[in-house]
Amino acid sequence: MTVGSRRVAVVGAALSDCGRVDDATPYALHAQAARRALADAGIGRELVDGVASTGTGTLAPAEIAEYLGLRPTWVDSTSVGGATWEVMAAHAADAIAAGHANVVLLAYGSTARADVRAGRRTGTFAFGGRGPLQFEVPYGHTLIAKYAMAARRHMIQYGTTIEQLAEVAVQARANAALNPEAMFRDPVTVDDVLAGPMIADPFTKLHCCLRSDGGAAILLAAEEYVQGCRSAPVWILGTGEHVSHASLTEWEDFTVSPAAVSGRLAFERAGLRPQEMDFAEIYDAFTYMTLVTLEDLGFCEKGEGGAFVEKGRLRADGGELPVNTDGGGLSAQHPGMRGLFLLVEAVRQLRGEGGARQVRARDGGLPRLGVASGTGGWFCSSGTVVLGRE
Repeated sequence: MTVGSRRVAVVGAALSDCGRVDDATPYALHAQAARRALADAGIGRELVDGVASTGTGTLAPAEIAEYLGLRPTWVDSTSVGGATWEVMAAHAADAIAAGHANVVLLAYGSTARADVRAGRRTGTFAFGGRGPLQFEVPYGHTLIAKYAMAARRHMIQYGTTIEQLAEVAVQARANAALNPEAMFRDPVTVDDVLAGPMIADPFTKLHCCLRSDGGAAILLAAEEYVQGCRSAPVWILGTGEHVSHASLTEWEDFTVSPAAVSGRLAFERAGLRPQEMDFAEIYDAFTYMTLVTLEDLGFCEKGEGGAFVEKGRLRADGGELPVNTDGGGLSAQHPGMRGLFLLVEAVRQLRGEGGARQVRARDGGLPRLGVASGTGGWFCSSGTVVLGRE
C-alpha cells in the first residue's frame, strides 16, 4: 500500500454455513464465519483491534463486536451495498498501514432466504422512498428493473445479445459444479437460461442471482503479524472506490459502471495492469453486472463484453480469464451484500485452496495475482481490491 509504512495482508478467510440454513440467526452466522477465519489465521481474538461490519441492527460494528466478545479501537460501518466489503477492506488496509489498527476483522451474516421462508420478511427488496428515491419510487422501478434497463441500453448501443448475457450464467454454473459448497451445481445451457420465466425484460430467472443464507469473514493484519499465522498471506496490493450516483437521472451512462473508476485506481495503486490478473471475482447479482464490469475493469474494450464472455473464457477449468470461480451469486450463494464472499474466494484461489475449481496461472503454476470488484445499489458504488501472493 502507498498509504502509511506497513504492508497489509489477508491472513484469514472463511465462510459460515451457507445455502439453506434455517436454524441460525444472522449473528450466529457472523460468529461462525469469524471463528473459522480466526482459526484459519491461527490468530487469537485478543489480537483483533478492529471490526468492520454492516447489515444488522442500527449499530452494526458495535453489535457484532459485542456478540463476538471484542472491544475494538477501530471500527467501520460503511454501507454502500454489495461494494461495502471491498470498500471496507480498503479502509482497513489504510488504517493498518497507518498504524491505527493491527488486526481487523470484516464479518457479515444474513438469513435472507430463511427470513422469507419463515415469513419474517417478504421477497420484495426496496430501499424505501425517502431522499432522492422519492422522485423515482412512484414510477414503480424495482431494483432488478434498474439493472434490466441498463442491460437493455447496452444491448441497443453495442449489439450485445441475450445469448451472450446467458453465457455468463452458464459459465457461472459450470464453475459452481466444481464447488461442493455451491447451492446450485446442475449444468445449465443457454437455451435453459432463455426459456426461464421472465423476471424483468431482458432478464429471465437464471439471469438473476439466487437467494441464500450465509456469512463470511476475513482478517487483515499488519506485516509483522504475518509470520506467526497459520495460513499463507495474501497481500493487499491496491484498492479503489467510487460512488457515481443514487438516482437514475444522475447516472450519465447506463453502459458504464463505477468500476471504471475504482478499477483504474486499484490497478494504478498496485502498479499492475488488468491483463496481469490470473482471475477475477466480480459481483454478479445479474449477468449484465459481470459483463459490464469486465469492460470497466479493462479486460476488454467498452462494448466488447458480449464477445469477451463467449467460448468458455470465464470458466475455472481452463478459461482464459476465470471469473467467479466459486459459481458467484448466480449459482454459489447470495445472502445479500455479497462482496465479502468475493474476497474469501480470491484468497482461497491465491493460496491454492480451490480444489476442483483451482485456477492456474499461464505458466501452469498457482495464480499470483487476482482482483475482486464489488458493486452496490444499482451500479451506484464500486470497490476494487487487487491481491497477490509472494
